[in-house]
Amino acid sequence: MTELEHSHENMVPPGALKAAFALIAISLLLVSAVRLGLVSAGPSPAEARAEAHEVPVAERLLRFADSPDGKVLVSDASSGAEVAAIGTEGSGFIRGVMRGLARERHLNGDGAAAPFRLARWPDGALSLTDTATGRVIELGSFGPTNRAAFAAFLTEGALK
Repeated sequence: MTELEHSHENMVPPGALKAAFALIAISLLLVSAVRLGLVSAGPSPAEARAEAHEVPVAERLLRFADSPDGKVLVSDASSGAEVAAIGTEGSGFIRGVMRGLARERHLNGDGAAAPFRLARWPDGALSLTDTATGRVIELGSFGPTNRAAFAAFLTEGALK
């Protein structure tokens, strides 16, 4: 072949293309089956714990509030004691989670008075429940560093 000539030959083997299309088709069929109710999705971790009547090994009711200096103040909802003050350079993950939950409360017309329940479960899972909306966030889904940011709010005094 000269420099001016070039090949139009397909560089991807036909078997690989067929496999890719089959994978896409199977994925779409499975998602459609779940969405249409033909196949039931498994229970969420919160639903599975409720069905098993599990109780947390540690939990704490927390309140989160913005301070005038830009910090997020975390307090124990039972005692009112300050747990942490997260500065603007602090955990972006905590700020992001709480911003999303506050937005959901605002859209539902709920105020900021209801506390959040942070719970550690027998299997080591950590969840944050908005007691106003009922929304449950499984914190282990966001990786060990982000999970640890919330786990620090559970103290020995929070054990049941």
